[in-house]
Amino acid sequence: MIQNITRPRGRPRSFDETGALERATQVFRSKGYDGVTVDDLVAGMGVGRPSLYSVFGDKRTIFLRVLRAYAETKGALAAKALFSPPTLRDSLAGFLRNAVETATEEGSAPGCLLICIAPLVDDAEVRQFLQDAVAAAAALVERRFCDAISAGEVPSDFPVAARASQVLDLGRGMTMRAQMGTSRKTLLKDAEEAADLVLLPRRGNATSEG
Repeated sequence: MIQNITRPRGRPRSFDETGALERATQVFRSKGYDGVTVDDLVAGMGVGRPSLYSVFGDKRTIFLRVLRAYAETKGALAAKALFSPPTLRDSLAGFLRNAVETATEEGSAPGCLLICIAPLVDDAEVRQFLQDAVAAAAALVERRFCDAISAGEVPSDFPVAARASQVLDLGRGMTMRAQMGTSRKTLLKDAEEAADLVLLPRRGNATSEG
């Protein structure tokens, strides 16, 4: 006697979608956007070509999904590094150390998807995403400076916007140096010194006669 077995409808996915996108991140980080082929994504993500197109879409769509997920994850880590320490100096050092650690994490190509890869992509949606990401990061650092003003750590006339831009520029610079091969140890040391530089008093506050 043959028993009737009820089979679930559809074909269950044999892969973890989140994990596949994380693996796609590594593919783009190691080869750039233009250097990645669909075959690279199929091999790197561990999915078949039909599943790749039906679940994730084409290369551009996958990159945009990867970019958003990457920015959300790294942004949360950066915010934690910035707002967890009690002092402003430690907050800035933590923020810059986080940038170095992201750019030099073991098992990944050196650099950062947002800073080293995405700006080279000739796509209006990618460019807009990056502009929004930079604005959000600047607002985050400015907020930390404003908190420090309220706490009396820095004077009320502290140049919040200018120093926030400086912090982001320092983080981008260290990320680019990581991509070019500078060691994590060296960059972490530089991150500590950079935090002190950001907090130096402005020039021109004192007048001199001569």
